[in-house]
Amino acid sequence: MSNMEINNVLAQMRSMSAELKAPAETSAVPSDNFSKVMTDAIKQVNEQQSIANDMATGFQTGTGDASVAEVMVQMQKASLSFQAMTEVRNKLVEAYKEVMNMPI
Repeated sequence: MSNMEINNVLAQMRSMSAELKAPAETSAVPSDNFSKVMTDAIKQVNEQQSIANDMATGFQTGTGDASVAEVMVQMQKASLSFQAMTEVRNKLVEAYKEVMNMPI
């Protein structure tokens, strides 16, 4: 991996870290409904997986210009986003079960 690629990955990690540390301005005024937010999140996960699949296929066939490291990073991003979405779904199911078991 070249020095420029390493710097690019580090810059991406720093920008993601800054986004996580920044206060969420949207939480003060909810502008989107829950179903729209979940739909958008699922679409983003699907997009990440599609990009990772395309990069891997391009690398395997030799038609892509991505390096092994770039393909692996993209595949890890897709995997982590899918795992996070699965955990959110599990928490929602648990919350739904708790609400349904509440006495009226």
